[in-house]
Amino acid sequence: MKFFIDTADIREIEDLMTTGLVDGVTTNPTLIAKSGRRFLEVIADICRIVPGPVSAEVTATDYQTMIREGQKLASIAGNVIVKVPLTVDGLKACRTFSGMGIGVNVTLCFSAAQALLAAKSGATYVSPFVGRLDDQGYDGMALIEEIVNVYQNYTQLTTQILVASVRNPKHVVEAALLGADVGTLPPTVLKQMYHHPLTDKGLQAFLTDWSKTGQSIL
Repeated sequence: MKFFIDTADIREIEDLMTTGLVDGVTTNPTLIAKSGRRFLEVIADICRIVPGPVSAEVTATDYQTMIREGQKLASIAGNVIVKVPLTVDGLKACRTFSGMGIGVNVTLCFSAAQALLAAKSGATYVSPFVGRLDDQGYDGMALIEEIVNVYQNYTQLTTQILVASVRNPKHVVEAALLGADVGTLPPTVLKQMYHHPLTDKGLQAFLTDWSKTGQSIL
């Protein structure tokens, strides 16, 4: 399973890239706004740091403007993935970008029917939002299972399932068990995945026993 980091914080990205665990980055207008910087500059900086896919979202809602914005974003760097909403115009734009050889992330997916439309439109990634579904009393992981099952029925579909709105490590593990291709994680969730109380307890016991030997490896 690939891990994308869901942030526009350059320092956070630089730090997490040193772990070797980050395969890409996803951004959205909300994350860019939090950065307080100019949109295109932030995307360019992220692309210089991250060799993998970097999702940059259009802000237009009509097809023609989406195309212009998407081409502008794609011109920033070769690893930019243009993110479009799962609307009629977004899917039309997805088809056009796909024909141009531009990668597309179709976002705000909340049903398997929508995911099927995204795949048929040539999406590189589809982003179902599990946490937001959970918030509304639905089972976000049930949606991931449905999409995985649908896609597996048709080998000609190459769209990757990018699990979004991930809230905790359990979401990540459940998505991996279901066979999702990518999880896009807030930095806090990736950091939570390191920790387990028994790991901390075991390490402390090892260190205590080692100190009793009076030895040093160096």
